[in-house]
Amino acid sequence: MADDWANSGLDLHVLLDPRRKVGSLEQALRAVIDDGSLAAGTRLPATRALAADLGIARNSVVEVYERLLGEGRLEARVGSGTWVRERPVPRQQAGVDRSTRFELDLRGGLPDASAFPRSAWLAAMRQALAEASSTTLGYGAPEGVASLRLALAEYLARARGVRVRADDVVVTHGFGELLGLVAGAVAARGGRRIAVEAYGHGTHREVLAAAGLEPVPLQVDADGAQVARLHEAGVDAVLLTPAHQFPTGVPLSAGRRAALAEWAGVTGGIVIEDDYDGEFRFDGRSIGAFQALAPDSTVYGGTASKALSPAVGIGWGVVPASLRDGVLAQRRRTGSATDVITQSALAALIASGGYDRSVRTLRTRYRARRERFEALLAEGAPDARVIGLAAGIHCLLELPEGVSEAAVVEAGAERGLRFDGLAAYAADAATAASRPPTMVVGFGAPPELRFEQAVVAVVASIEAAR
Repeated sequence: MADDWANSGLDLHVLLDPRRKVGSLEQALRAVIDDGSLAAGTRLPATRALAADLGIARNSVVEVYERLLGEGRLEARVGSGTWVRERPVPRQQAGVDRSTRFELDLRGGLPDASAFPRSAWLAAMRQALAEASSTTLGYGAPEGVASLRLALAEYLARARGVRVRADDVVVTHGFGELLGLVAGAVAARGGRRIAVEAYGHGTHREVLAAAGLEPVPLQVDADGAQVARLHEAGVDAVLLTPAHQFPTGVPLSAGRRAALAEWAGVTGGIVIEDDYDGEFRFDGRSIGAFQALAPDSTVYGGTASKALSPAVGIGWGVVPASLRDGVLAQRRRTGSATDVITQSALAALIASGGYDRSVRTLRTRYRARRERFEALLAEGAPDARVIGLAAGIHCLLELPEGVSEAAVVEAGAERGLRFDGLAAYAADAATAASRPPTMVVGFGAPPELRFEQAVVAVVASIEAAR
C-alpha cells in the first residue's frame, strides 16, 4: 500500500479510546464509512501522518487500513494513497420514491445556468486576484468593496436610470439579505407595518415578518399595485416590483409611479424597489427604475443572479442617506460580509463590458424563448393564453376553462416539470381566488437543448388536466 507524500497533510477527526487505541481506530473508521460521514471517494491520510496525529505506531494504522481494505470499505490506488471505496447502493424499498422527480424546472424567475459566461468570469477573477492588495484580502467593509460600489453606481445610472453615487451602494449576499437589513432598519426606527404586492415571493413576506414588520397586501391589476391604498393602510414602507410585477408581469403605470412618489414625500415612507429583471425587456421600451422619482425615499435593490448566475451570490442596494446608517448597523449586528474576491471580480467584469455583454446575450436568448413558447402554445393548446409584459424570464399562462392549477401542477410533476400556479404566490386566500386559473411559467432555466421538450411537456400537462 503506497504512502503518497501529497496525502500526508490531510486531517481526519476520530475519537479514540486511550485504553485500546488500535481497536477503537478500526471501529471509528468503520462507523464513519458505514454511516456516510466519510463519503465514497474520500482520500484518507497517509499512515505515517495519521499515526503521528493519533500518537500510535504506524504499523498499527497500516494494520487497520489493511483490515478495512479486506472488508471492501477501502481501496488502495497505486501512487495515490488509500480511499473510501464506492459501494453498491442498496435496493430501494417498495413504495419509497428516492428519485429527483423533477427534471425540468419552470418556476418563475430562474435563469439559464448553462449561459454563465465562464471565460469572461475566469478572466475577471484572475484580474481581481492579480490586482488585490493585502488590504483587499483582509476583512471587507460592511458596505462592500469600493471598486464594485463605483462600478455598480456607473452601471445603474447608465442602464437603469438610477440616481446614485458610489457611497449610496451597499453590497449584499442577494436581494433577500438586503430586504432583511432594510426591514430591520425600518423596524428599529419604529416602523411596524409594510405594504406588499398581493402576489409575490412568500419568502419575502417571511423575511419582513421576521424583522418585526406586518405585511399588508396591496391588490394588483393591469396598472400594477394599487398604491392609492397606501395612505389609508397606515404603513411605514412598501415593497414593490415596479418595472415588471412579480409574478403577474405588469409594470407600475406612470400615474401610479407619480402617486407612489407623492406618498413617500408626504409621509416619509420608504419604498423598497426590487428590480429583479429590469434589464430584460424585449419590446425596446425599457422601463427605468422608479428610484429616480424619489431617490431620498427609495431603496433600490438588484442582483447579479439573472444577468450572470445565482451562484455568484451578490446583490446590491442603493440606500438613501436617511436609512444608510440603520442598514449598516443591522449588517454589523449580523456579522455578515460579502465575499471580497467575488466582489472584486464582478467589478472587473462590469468595467470590462463583460456584464453588459452577458445582459445583451441573455436578452436575445430570452426574447427568442418567449416567442417560441407563445408559438408552440398556439399550436398545441390554442385555448390557453400567454399574458404579461414581453419581458423577463417568466410569463403567465391562463388555463382553458375547466382546467385547474392543481391538476396542471400534478400532471406536470408526472412529466418531470416543476412549476406553480399563480395562487401559490398569493398573500392570502382571497387574493388566490380572485383570478382565473393561471400558471406561472419560467422559460429561463431549461438548457437550450431541452427548452422545446419542456414546452411540449407543458402542453401535455394541460391536456392531461382537462
